[in-house]
Amino acid sequence: MDNKTTIIAVSGKGGVGKTSISAAFVRILAECKPEARILAIDADPAIGLSTALGVDVVTTLDDIRKGIVTSVENDRPKEAIEMLSEARYRIIDSLIEERAFSFLAIGRPEGAGCYCKVNAYLKEVISLLAGDFDYVVIDGEAGIEQISRRVMEKVTHLVLITDPSRKGTQVAETIKRVADEMVMYERCGAIVNRLDDPEMLQYIHIKDVPILAYIKVDKEHANNDIKGLSVFDLPEDAPVMKGAREALEKLEII
Repeated sequence: MDNKTTIIAVSGKGGVGKTSISAAFVRILAECKPEARILAIDADPAIGLSTALGVDVVTTLDDIRKGIVTSVENDRPKEAIEMLSEARYRIIDSLIEERAFSFLAIGRPEGAGCYCKVNAYLKEVISLLAGDFDYVVIDGEAGIEQISRRVMEKVTHLVLITDPSRKGTQVAETIKRVADEMVMYERCGAIVNRLDDPEMLQYIHIKDVPILAYIKVDKEHANNDIKGLSVFDLPEDAPVMKGAREALEKLEII
């Protein structure tokens, strides 16, 4: 992997706004680094990042994996080997090229009886592919395990997202502990999303993780989401944009 590649993995409890913040990261990087090559990876099975970025997904990595596995299960090993050797090209073909960034959807998690060698190889291909970009933003499923298992084991920045709830901060602390064992990263920080009472700040703590930004509740953003609008439709001073920018600045990414 190219040492110059900045890889931002976004993780946290389900429903705390990981996808919106991941999309905001992509938009800010595109605006601040117009000459940079940016890759957005949607590692959440719901593929919500595509909606947040205004992207239409046609092929996911899981579609490629299924084709290889089907060939193996149907006793066509030669075909499976050929498909594996072409996996890098297939993944490149599945990349969606937008004006300011590229997009890759991972798809659903592997089911029972998954083929570990196939999955490991595809993960290696993604890791190699990431080296062709200057910035990679990974919107992860709740937890960190699947980022390590399905996408890559090394990131430069781990950003944990939580809401103000005690459960949210506890999940963030758990993810941090798991990440310390499973994922190689250089810097870690947290964003507290949907804060509606500033007086509660004194009660919000995440052990061993600095808080990079607080984002207040934003009804306009929620309404945009309902309408199916993308992060690019938000005003620059929208709370999620301001919070995401503050976090990237504190991490010295921009």
